Amino acid sequence: MEAPDEQLMLAYRDGDAGAFEELYARHKGALFRFVLRSVRERALAEELYQEVWIRVIEARERYERQARFTTWLYTIAHHRLIDHWRKAGLKTVSLNADDDPPPEPAAGPAHDPLRQLEGREQLGRLLRALEALPAAQREAFLLREEAGLSVAEIAAATGADEEAAKSRLRYALKKLREALDDA
Repeated sequence: MEAPDEQLMLAYRDGDAGAFEELYARHKGALFRFVLRSVRERALAEELYQEVWIRVIEARERYERQARFTTWLYTIAHHRLIDHWRKAGLKTVSLNADDDPPPEPAAGPAHDPLRQLEGREQLGRLLRALEALPAAQREAFLLREEAGLSVAEIAAATGADEEAAKSRLRYALKKLREALDDA
């Protein structure tokens, strides 16, 4: 049976380097996608992503199991992104669908070129709609979809109250659905 993230973090806090490797392996993809979709510049995302993990390492001795590990991890990521945006003068970020084309599907029934084209077009619409969201709504959506955080955990990670987090997520979903339905 796989150890829960919180147990692994406690083990890492107590000196088990292998526990950190397991946590990193579990969360590297989703965390990187969250950071990349937040800043939408690969080199910057890689830098910020590494800084998040460095902060996890630096904070390991102070880690206490008060919430899910993912809530704690994405709170660190949220704060690092806020620091970045403050330094950058709160510039908006781009989510240009052309930067990273979607991966090619495996051979089989879904390998139909027409379906691939439709999928790319739908992904492009989704990314443009995501880009058009206000930053707080986009962040709430990404924390839900990329990190799998609950509304309460989104609130904890972003420092908002639960009602605000729920509203941000609800409005984000509504706007994304409308954008996809209009197409």
